[in-house]
Amino acid sequence: MSEKINIKELTITTARKHLDEGDFSAVELAEAHLSAIREKDSDIQAYLEVFDDILNQARKADEKLRTKDSKQRTSFLGIPLAVKDNILIEGHITSAASTMLKNYTAAYDATVTKKLKDVGAIFLGRTNMDDAAMGTSTESSPFQVTKNPHDTTRVPGGSSGGSAAAVAADMALAALGSDTAGSIRQPSALCGVIGLKPTYGAVSRYGLIALGSSLDCIGPITRTIADAELVFNVIKGKDPMDSTTVDRDDYPLIKKQARSIGVPWKFLEHETIDKRVLTIFKEALSKLKTLGYEIRDINLPHADYAVPAYYVYLPAEASTNLARYDGVKYGLHVDGEDLLGDYLATRQKGFGPEPRRRIILGTYVLSAGYHDAYYNRAMGIRRLIKKDFDAAFAAVDLVATPTSLGPAFKIGQKIGDPVQLYLEDLFTVLANHTGMPAISIPAGNLEEEEKQLPLGIQFIAPHLHEELLFSVGKRFLGEE
Repeated sequence: MSEKINIKELTITTARKHLDEGDFSAVELAEAHLSAIREKDSDIQAYLEVFDDILNQARKADEKLRTKDSKQRTSFLGIPLAVKDNILIEGHITSAASTMLKNYTAAYDATVTKKLKDVGAIFLGRTNMDDAAMGTSTESSPFQVTKNPHDTTRVPGGSSGGSAAAVAADMALAALGSDTAGSIRQPSALCGVIGLKPTYGAVSRYGLIALGSSLDCIGPITRTIADAELVFNVIKGKDPMDSTTVDRDDYPLIKKQARSIGVPWKFLEHETIDKRVLTIFKEALSKLKTLGYEIRDINLPHADYAVPAYYVYLPAEASTNLARYDGVKYGLHVDGEDLLGDYLATRQKGFGPEPRRRIILGTYVLSAGYHDAYYNRAMGIRRLIKKDFDAAFAAVDLVATPTSLGPAFKIGQKIGDPVQLYLEDLFTVLANHTGMPAISIPAGNLEEEEKQLPLGIQFIAPHLHEELLFSVGKRFLGEE
């Protein structure tokens, strides 16, 4: 590792300054991260693949850095990032950590990766995740189990566990993840970094391998709030390839400073939450009070139904999205006795236990006679949760909860109990139900077995008000 680069102390913001001032080159910065990956990733296993063209990308960045043309010196020029394995990068394998797509090579860039390429970012590699993004621990990946950098006997969270672990272990300055029920925020909390789920529609999903199309969001995992804001400002925006995207200019918003924070105390009495989490959460609220925020009690009467409702309509969407993987058009193919046999053999081998479980559940709730009993009722609960938040935001500027039920749990501890894993989404899934933006930031640590295990605090804001999340995060972490 280059002696003049201390990557533990670097952020996107500081690296940009050093690159522009010539303190080190893009090649040296890339080599420093490659050295960190070689040193640490055999234990952590955050990356499924480290790209072999990294130094070539860095050399091209250095050529542009040497020019005096300001158009060549783009905002992320030479900045090394990691990308979750369900976001397409043209010419590279994108498998969604699924046997079904093990050898699928992306034929085009996702909108977010194209935008980052256009501003000069260097892609280090693709990070591990739960199988087809189904999981909360990154244990369901058929390729490897990613470890938490703070304690390698524990999970990093999921499904973006590889991205969070890579940033936490100084193996990338930032990473992209995807969030369907908390898959950016929960691993960010357990790994001690920052994770942003943008407003649904603020960032294009084009080129994201779909799980739940009405829920999926792409967002950044970073070390600072300022870096999360930088990445978000690059990847956001309306995209003709994704009809759900919105242009913020079409929705004139009154920018304001958040002054009041609502806390749903009754909901936080859930029996599964570690009481120590509430202690750290209350300490975080006390800090927010000293910073001038008013903390108010709010009621989210339907929040207790958020996880059950999610695990009805998400499997319905997932079973529909995964129907395209039939062994005929692309991806894995396994021969059967006939065409139906091909389908059955391919899907049996290509999907792991968790995707199969959700496909079966989703197909069931959409089947004749059960659609009204399950799917429609779950969607009704989703609308009620949205109304609860609309009422809350009439009284407060932000809503705060812990990000997770507890610190990172042991590898293997919950993998045999799907319900326990599903409950890990308890606090984070609320923002996916409503489509509202949410962020997890480090709130403190718990000591277990002489290891410091991070915990996060989550803030949820009204639609398209990411600036409120950045503001409270910067103040809380002292970045202002």
